[in-house]
Amino acid sequence: MSTTLLREQLSFDQAGLVIESEGTGERKDLYLKGIFIQAAVENQNKRTYPVEEISKAVDAINEQIAKGHSVLGEVDHPSDLKINLDRVSHVITKMWMDGPNGFGKMKIIPTPMGNIVKTMLDSGVKLGVSSRGSGEVDDSTGKVRNFEIVTVDIVAQPSAPNAYPKPVFEGLMNMRHGHRVIEASSDVSADPRVQKYLRESVLRLSKDLKL
Repeated sequence: MSTTLLREQLSFDQAGLVIESEGTGERKDLYLKGIFIQAAVENQNKRTYPVEEISKAVDAINEQIAKGHSVLGEVDHPSDLKINLDRVSHVITKMWMDGPNGFGKMKIIPTPMGNIVKTMLDSGVKLGVSSRGSGEVDDSTGKVRNFEIVTVDIVAQPSAPNAYPKPVFEGLMNMRHGHRVIEASSDVSADPRVQKYLRESVLRLSKDLKL
């Protein structure tokens, strides 16, 4: 039994995601809160996470946060456990157990990818979450042990199993003038005209990706 890269996806509805806004005046922070990972049920990948494994992993994340470490997440999954700073969209502020499930709260930060996520959420696009970690899987039972969460990423929910849309960044760069959207996202909070351009461009991308 060897250590395996584990990724488990939940849709907007499965995660019960709630969008929150905190702050006053023009400075308001956007958050997503809900189930980050489920325990004691067989998921679509035929794996089962015992409650005690999820609880230990949640405690480890909170310990990192308490020590001042930033638990960063990305838009869509990379192929490994590495955090790619150019794709970071949010930071996990806390996690906790509620029944058998690991809940969490993430703050959308004003990076280029974070601004794309914010614009999508503001436009009513439903996004999901997906945990990324490592552990050992029993081939006969599908049970996971020695589980460690690295982060929780923001993902698009596929319309059918294994029907994953293009990553947001790739989709943007394939659009006509897509590079301008990426550049504009860094200035989205400063200019109403940029906000309008970014919103319209992301809505077109959402339609193209059938989100």
